[in-house]
Amino acid sequence: MDLSNMSSPELRNLQEQIKRELKQREGQDKQKAREQIFAIAQQVGLPLKDLLIGYPGTRNKGGKVEARYRNPANAAEQWTGRGRQPKWVKDWVDGGKPLDGLRI
Repeated sequence: MDLSNMSSPELRNLQEQIKRELKQREGQDKQKAREQIFAIAQQVGLPLKDLLIGYPGTRNKGGKVEARYRNPANAAEQWTGRGRQPKWVKDWVDGGKPLDGLRI
């Protein structure tokens, strides 16, 4: 393709066509990669999320975080160690006891 013979509007039009085509192909490439990754995970019998845990650049968005601390007086009360301390944790620590004493 000889670009030197094309007018500016023709070149701009071509540029837009190229952008659209690249965007479409990137979407297709991503979908193909996803399908391959899911297939590999299925072959080895692992859920994909288990493979991604701890992988650099991934975050546990919206997922549950495992509890690290449990109330010895009520096992149903647990805390992940994130955010504000529950009252039972605060009372434990204020009583002079180490936080590690609640660790699961």
